[in-house]
Amino acid sequence: MTEPIPSDSYIDAMRTALDAARAAIVSGDVPIGAVILDDGGRVVTVDHNRREELSDPTAHAERLAISARARAIGDWRLTGHTLVVTLEPCAMCAGAAVLARLDRIVYGAPDLKAGAAWSLYNIPQDRRLNHRVDLVDGVLAEECSTLLAGFFGEKR
Repeated sequence: MTEPIPSDSYIDAMRTALDAARAAIVSGDVPIGAVILDDGGRVVTVDHNRREELSDPTAHAERLAISARARAIGDWRLTGHTLVVTLEPCAMCAGAAVLARLDRIVYGAPDLKAGAAWSLYNIPQDRRLNHRVDLVDGVLAEECSTLLAGFFGEKR
């Protein structure tokens, strides 16, 4: 991990991502929220999981936020941008971050079952790929984990 102590902007952005994650619950989606920060640390995109809402298995918060930002600036290259997400990205989302040329991924809770930004795989920093993404983990991890645990606890 590249930054042991999260900056205040990461904490504020993670709080925004947590608010977005709570919005996913309304449609029955897993509460995961994602935020894109521009090179000045300003929130420019916010989204949440929408798999149930859109009947789309790829409608993960991270992928939706990355796509929205790319459309907004008219360029698929998101160099200088940071993805902030409440749960460690899966392989699809970690791959999307690499393909979008993001500078950094900041995440809250680890995903020991599907995490591809450290737990099971480390796609963002795989030297075999043509781009690497810095990682910052554990930002508001307890709050992120608690939100997910509460959601799944009610499902059971």
